[in-house]
Amino acid sequence: MPIEPVSYYIMDKGYTDFSRLYQKITTQNAFFVTRAKDNLSHTVIKNFEVDKNNGVLEDKLISLYGSYTSKKYPDVLHVVTYENFSNGTLYHFMTNDFSLEAITIAELYRDCWKIELFFKWIKGHLKIKAFYGISENAVKCQIWITICTYLIVAIAKKKLELKVSLYTFTQTLGLTLFEKTDIKELFSGKK
Repeated sequence: MPIEPVSYYIMDKGYTDFSRLYQKITTQNAFFVTRAKDNLSHTVIKNFEVDKNNGVLEDKLISLYGSYTSKKYPDVLHVVTYENFSNGTLYHFMTNDFSLEAITIAELYRDCWKIELFFKWIKGHLKIKAFYGISENAVKCQIWITICTYLIVAIAKKKLELKVSLYTFTQTLGLTLFEKTDIKELFSGKK
């Protein structure tokens, strides 16, 4: 994947590779936000004051000191510790951007998970079992067509004021696609 300067790359801690973060992102003048592993060997260079009311517990600059990691990422990192008040979970976010506020770093990561949840929703609701083409354009076209179809069906369900779930509605449409029955009749029980 080509790295674009001044772009943000947000990833989970499972993808943390300090060599890649430094060589592929930092040296290309791009930014990353990732979750820091709990056992990260580091030295604190500077602590910043935080407002704990918004969930930020720590905001600091660090340098890595492990023999392996300090060679792979020789630069300073910005680390933010954030608590999700709804479930009490602590998150440690790491970035190479020193200009963002701590809460913004946490929000960037949270927004990334909204995208992940959207893709999970796509897999569960749009039922794309296979792609008919392998080019980037073919995949994008198939996803867009599927999303548009889903939205048209959702709008039709709302306009028809049907009380069935969207899942039931789409399944019924799929089974009766070639029948000449009024859609309202399918769900009213009358023929």
